[in-house]
Amino acid sequence: MQMTAGDIKKTVVIPAYKVADSIKDVVCSVPTSVDHIIVVDDKCPQNSGKIADDLGNPKVIVIYHEKNQGVGAAVVSGYKKAMELGSDIVIKMDGDGQMDPRYLDELIEPLTRNKADYTKGNRFMDFAALRTMPKLRLIGNNILSFMEKSFSGYWNIMDPTNGYTAIHKRVLTELNLEKIAKRYFFESDMLLNLYLANAVIKDVPIPTKYGDEESSLSVWQALIKFPPRLLYGILKRIFLRYFIYDFNMASVYILLGVPMFLWGVLFGAVEWYDSYANNIPKTAGTIMLAALPLIISFEMLLQAINIDIHNVPRKK
Repeated sequence: MQMTAGDIKKTVVIPAYKVADSIKDVVCSVPTSVDHIIVVDDKCPQNSGKIADDLGNPKVIVIYHEKNQGVGAAVVSGYKKAMELGSDIVIKMDGDGQMDPRYLDELIEPLTRNKADYTKGNRFMDFAALRTMPKLRLIGNNILSFMEKSFSGYWNIMDPTNGYTAIHKRVLTELNLEKIAKRYFFESDMLLNLYLANAVIKDVPIPTKYGDEESSLSVWQALIKFPPRLLYGILKRIFLRYFIYDFNMASVYILLGVPMFLWGVLFGAVEWYDSYANNIPKTAGTIMLAALPLIISFEMLLQAINIDIHNVPRKK
């Protein structure tokens, strides 16, 4: 059911950590149509929360963490407070000024029209914006984007770690917020939990403004730290989606394809080493015992991926 503008209660959540130079401008730039602005000071050494509090804006609510818990924990605190306030839509913006509030209405439009449950900005749909993005960040984001598509199951989105997001209360109330990662893996883990809740996600083209701010997590740190968590998430999602919540042909392909693939790799490696060590060529039959399972398993796993792509949550 679509909602009219007057029926929607909107809240913006701003996690604040080392953003003393920008938090005032960010808060003041939030559109007047927003009902509440929740600033979460995550034990900021620059007292970013106090700067927001001192603005005297009656819409601003500041939450102070007694110790630094990470951006994910700050957003979760904001989500909880927004639900207490009866918010229909909760928008997450960072305090560093990279997220343009002029696009807020575009971001929430799919939610108000019941076309999605969760929306996120996508910097990769605007070529002009891509030209302003640091090249190293662009390359790193592309690599992580592909990894996170397979991790989350949302093959239809791009720029998955984009932090400019909006969520509708109908799906926010279904999430177990305590189970979501509290630090930099938050956006990725959020996608996985949304997938398991069968939430529909839609990308919204929104350019990002890059200034002199520095990220606490570099691209290379992300490429090192994220893959193990992404692999665990992929295995968790596949197990729950195809062996607990449902059982279909993708489940069959995975059950048959994975053992065949492992057999082909291990048997082939052993036979290759034996041939190399003893300088004795293997017979065609031995080679086929390794190659045929690899070929068949590869086809099976491709079919499983194809089914997974078509299983992206969609509105009926």
